[in-house]
This record gives sequence, structure tokens and C-alpha cells, in this order.
Amino acid sequence: MIIFLFALVVVFAGAFAFLNGFRDASAAVALAVRTRALTPTVAVLLAGFFNFIGAGLSAALALAVSQAWVQLPAGENGLTILLAGLLSAVLWGIYTWWRGIPSSSTHALVGGLAGAGIASAVVGGYGVGGVDTSLLFQVVLPLLLSPLMAFAGAYLLVWPATWAARYTPPNVVNSRSRRAQSIAVGAVALAHGLQDGQRTSAVLLLALLASGLSDGSEMPIWVALFTAVLLTAGTLAGGWRISYTIGYRMIRMDPLRGSVAQLYSAAILLVGAVGLHWPISTTHTVTSAVLGAGANQGFPATNRKVVIRVLMFWLITPAVTAAAAFVLALSLSPLAAL
Repeated sequence: MIIFLFALVVVFAGAFAFLNGFRDASAAVALAVRTRALTPTVAVLLAGFFNFIGAGLSAALALAVSQAWVQLPAGENGLTILLAGLLSAVLWGIYTWWRGIPSSSTHALVGGLAGAGIASAVVGGYGVGGVDTSLLFQVVLPLLLSPLMAFAGAYLLVWPATWAARYTPPNVVNSRSRRAQSIAVGAVALAHGLQDGQRTSAVLLLALLASGLSDGSEMPIWVALFTAVLLTAGTLAGGWRISYTIGYRMIRMDPLRGSVAQLYSAAILLVGAVGLHWPISTTHTVTSAVLGAGANQGFPATNRKVVIRVLMFWLITPAVTAAAAFVLALSLSPLAAL
């Protein structure tokens, strides 16, 4: 039964990675396509290439994440918790994609693990250790801090960018900004691979630990390749519903402000992943930076109804996935008892 549950976890971890790339491709490509810096095909191929590199490099970071993230009980109990958490995150990710809402896969996963751990404790099993710390540092604080930093920083950076371009003809400014956005697509995709690749690799390593197939001292090569390939495949598939929301529905954006938003987002994500080892939501960071840069204009450019709807989904994501995982874990609990 342990091998069967482990196989199911691997399948849904792959689905989670694919859906992560599918939905979050918009973070890298939406503005570049909107401002005609790149064609959709070139933008997605570029994003897929750098996502693969980032996800492959994230394996070393994922080992530390798995050790400091959550502690699962061994055996079927731990595997059913992982399975319920992954399934709830995947279902919520499909729903938010269908609604065209950019939301955090990390927050969905952590909420799902929390809900599944509570369900396990309710039926007499072991809960998830360290989930309170994960909720604090991977949901609550990033939910509050990263969007604020991204919005405020992008808003402020528009002023020096426009001041530096004040004597430059508009067509030259747009041309240079589009070139900068082409670079930013790769930078955001690399940062996304580094940040989000950690989560899938960490889940698989936790599954190996729970099933007794690894002692957690090193990251298997197949885990890194599995994560990188599926994250890249999802990126190449491209979730254009969310791209349309970011690039067209939320706010009107010119190439200069688009380059500011994407370059600043990439800087936050790369520093967070490599320098500080902070789990930062790519979706929240890029979306907030887009709103911040776009808000610093001389005319109203923000669709407030869409922005409020997006913020509402951000707030309810951990609670919804926790509730769904609670129900799923209760349904799967007979498997843990076999």
C-alpha cells in the first residue's frame, strides 16, 4: 500500500508542477506580449527554457526547504496527508485558471497540507509538524509583505525611469523598453523556476521520507529532472486566461512601465530565492508590481473590480484549500489504516 500511495503522490506532484507552470507562465509572458515586446510563441519558448534551468537549479534549495518546511508522519499516514494536500491545490489551481485569476500555488499547497494534517489528527492519526510556522512564514507574511514591497517599489521606480527618458523620443523609449522586457521575461521565468521548483521537489522528498525510500540527506537526480520537465511542459502549454487578466483586464500598461514592473519583480524573486532563501509567491509579486507601475500614471488605468476580485481570491486561497484537503484527507483516511 505504501508503494501505491507513493506512486499517487508522484502523479499528483507532477500534476501540481505542470499546473504551476501552466498558470504562472502568465507572470513572465503577459506584459511582454501585451506591449508587443515578444510574440506569444517566442515569449513562451523563452519562459519555458529559463523555467527549466531555474527548476533544475532549485534542487539544491529544495533539500533545505524540505528539512525546514513541515514534518510528516511516516508511512501511509504521511502519504495520505501529502496526497490530500496536493489534490486540493491542483483542484483549486484548475478553478482559478478557469476563472482567469492569478493566485499562489504555494499558498494553496501549504493550506492544503494544514487542512489534511488537521483531518489526520481528528481521526486519531498524526498531524503535520511545523505547519504553524509554514503558515506564518509562507502564507501570512508573504501574503502581506511581498505584494506591498512589489507594489510600492514598482510605483516609486516609475519616477526615475520616466525622468531618465524625459528627453528621449517616445518611439526610442518604447523600443528600448521592449528590449528590456525581453530580458525580463527570462529573468522572471528563471526566478519562477527557482522559487516554485523548490515546492514540488520538496514534496517529492517528503514523500520519499514518509515511504522510507530515502533518508533525506540528498536530493535524487530524478526528482530534480521530474520537476523541471513538468514545470517546463506546463509553461510551454501556457495558461492564456490568466495572461489575459494580467495583461489586458487589470490595467493598461506601456512598455516603459512594463519593463520596470518585470525587472523589479525578477530582482525580488531572485534575491528571495538565492540570497535570502525566502519562499515568495511569483504570482503575487509580479501582479502587485504590474499594479504598482501601472498606477503611477497621469490617468486612471486600473480596473478596480478585477483587482478586488483578484485580492479576494488571494485571501481565501489558503482557507479554501485547507477545507478541501480536510474533506479529502477524511475520505482517504481508510487507506492510511490499511
